[in-house]
Amino acid sequence: MLQLAFVNFKQNSYIQVEGTPATSCFYIIQSGKIRCFHETEVPGNAPRMLGPGDFIGVVACMSSHSQTESVIAITNVVAIKVNREQYPELIMKNTPVAMKIVRSFAQEMRVLNDNLTKITLKNTVTETPDQLYPIAQYYEDSGWPEIAAYCYYQYLKECPKGSYKEQAIKRFSILKKRTNPPYLEPKGEMMRSYKQNTMIFSECQSGADMFIVQSGSVKIVKVVDGSEVMLALLKKGDIFGEMALLDNRPRSACAIAHDDCTLMVINRTNFDQMVSTQPQLVARLTSMFAERLWSMYRQLANTELRNPREKMVDMLALQVEKSRQQPVKGVPFETDFTITDIINLCGIPSNEVRTAAWQLESDQNVKVKNGKIVVPDVEELIKQAAFYRKQNSKHANEQ
Repeated sequence: MLQLAFVNFKQNSYIQVEGTPATSCFYIIQSGKIRCFHETEVPGNAPRMLGPGDFIGVVACMSSHSQTESVIAITNVVAIKVNREQYPELIMKNTPVAMKIVRSFAQEMRVLNDNLTKITLKNTVTETPDQLYPIAQYYEDSGWPEIAAYCYYQYLKECPKGSYKEQAIKRFSILKKRTNPPYLEPKGEMMRSYKQNTMIFSECQSGADMFIVQSGSVKIVKVVDGSEVMLALLKKGDIFGEMALLDNRPRSACAIAHDDCTLMVINRTNFDQMVSTQPQLVARLTSMFAERLWSMYRQLANTELRNPREKMVDMLALQVEKSRQQPVKGVPFETDFTITDIINLCGIPSNEVRTAAWQLESDQNVKVKNGKIVVPDVEELIKQAAFYRKQNSKHANEQ
């Protein structure tokens, strides 16, 4: 039987502090008002005022990562305490609460994603289907005919009367003869397999599916000013595509198979069914969303670092923390990332890549073995990255 505790917080008291270890619970506000804010500079994120019905601490609780923001009670506050292990039962007893959490996560992720795009790519977010044609042209010119054929097809599907209709029909007809882009018209498959360098979906494409990586890896990229920029490299257990599923907006980036991969597909129909019939799976999805949000907050904080070496060390620490593998004291930690992967994730300008590579290779926290980065001491790497973020935030506040 679900039994939830009530907790009282006095006016002006801290309910949670950014950067402190995750707790095994989160809170739903019953009465009173709170203020949420970031003590470390996070671009585009202003303080928030929350009240009855809102919740706090879900990201840290469900991801088991550190707190992403600080929270202060503006008035006396009464909150309902929900332990992590109680969440599946809460879903069964009160599905609207779970959906409110999940949908708020989706909205928050969309905002953070737009901020990341504007900052890292110095580009205004555009999500119109017309953009599918230049994306197709880019991949054709870059020597990726199968990806180009996929994008031309999606352009014709999204814009049947578009300005480039005739050109797209011609290019698709030519490319289709020598390529076989997968899942141009999905048939409701719960599992899909993609070969390396095939497109899963394109930015600006409509879509209502979310994916969970079962094996292999997927790169999330955007085509900006005539070049492909990698935003993330996803591994087994990672999720993507959730924003299109939950908020009915076009895809904000491309997803391409980095290696041969197998994906689980979750569409709106089976997602709604899961919410009502499979609380354990919904709890797992909530944890995945929380993990993604935590990671995005860290990525935004990373954009504030101006020193390239500090930026890359912090990005490497983020990838290590995301892996959730428990390092053994005194045993070097082998990652799946190359120096180039970290440089790309940081958005280092092309004219600075050579210098950046040398700086990262020369850092005491980094070794390279068989082309992949090895971390001699994970704990020291994470401490060093936290120091860089703290110092950067301190300098920013002094200006």
